[in-house]
Amino acid sequence: QVQLVESGGGLVQAGGSLTLSCAASGSIFSINDMAWYRQAPGKQRALVAAITSGGSTNYADTLKGRFTISRDNAKNTVHLQMNSLKPEDTAVYYCYAQMSSDVSKNLYGYWGQGTQVTVSS
Repeated sequence: QVQLVESGGGLVQAGGSLTLSCAASGSIFSINDMAWYRQAPGKQRALVAAITSGGSTNYADTLKGRFTISRDNAKNTVHLQMNSLKPEDTAVYYCYAQMSSDVSKNLYGYWGQGTQVTVSS
């Protein structure tokens, strides 16, 4: 069994910064792409940023320059550095990873439980 656990959410004032972390654990065989999504109240879950195992990144156009995704393959972690936060960044942020376990070598998509980020004006 494999799982993702996020940390680092919280309340921050507009203009502030926050770093989210996500750790994959369990009987992991391999991890391919990792990503962060977010879901604001009344809206669909949307991609924030993604990163391949080789380090190539992809960002939502509106977030380029403010958010930075990174990963540590040795520690099976992915991070999201968020700067110049705005009230509209308020959402539940979810970690996502394509992983295979020791039991099944097939790749499946896994989600973390989500972490709340609230940006006050």
